[in-house]
Amino acid sequence: NIAMAAQMTDAHRRFLQVLMSHGIMEGSEARKLHRRCCEIHKVYYAHDKLDDFISTINSHLQPLFMQIRKGMSEGDGRAHYALVNLAETEVTKMASDYTENELELFRKTMDLIILSENGFASSTDILNLADQLKTKKMKKKEAEQVLKVFVEDKWLSERNGEYTLHTRCIIEMEQYILSNYQDVARKCNICHSLAIQSQVCDSCGIGMHLPCVRKYFRAQTEPRCPQCNDFWSCDIP
Repeated sequence: NIAMAAQMTDAHRRFLQVLMSHGIMEGSEARKLHRRCCEIHKVYYAHDKLDDFISTINSHLQPLFMQIRKGMSEGDGRAHYALVNLAETEVTKMASDYTENELELFRKTMDLIILSENGFASSTDILNLADQLKTKKMKKKEAEQVLKVFVEDKWLSERNGEYTLHTRCIIEMEQYILSNYQDVARKCNICHSLAIQSQVCDSCGIGMHLPCVRKYFRAQTEPRCPQCNDFWSCDIP
């Protein structure tokens, strides 16, 4: 029975194809797709077995150095699934899609976002970098266009002129960010995935995603740090 469960069926293949074409998918969409694929190919469907369904796909993707990973949107805390290439570091993978100076702009934008207090960088600050690029300076108009492409390709998200890393980017680049920004990159104390937009404890320095902060302190009368038990001084979102 276990051997049967691990078989790749046409339902699994269809799921993988659709996810590949999207790059990333919100949890509720992935659950709908799971159901639809099982119904189309007349494969046994269990509504609470999406993660098992995905791990079957992952066991077959392993030799190809690919993996479907689950991550969380830092904005609303919703689960997302993304197909990740494990063979290359993410920045080398981007290299096939973008020019040298576009990549340099992305790296500098990433620096601004990760080193910021709140996990955002303003378009003004990013555009000011455009004419300081070592590879080839960029005009502001040109840089604006490139930022738009980064948003369309789901590397960045933009809200009211403020940029942050897209959920897909965080899922794909977690290892890269943790090893390249060791002094500042931290994992969320609650869900243990990389936290870019986070609150940090004044006393012990642990970080938590905003949705995790919301959830964790909901049941508490007085907000105290889960690590050191000191009073949590940030405003609960």
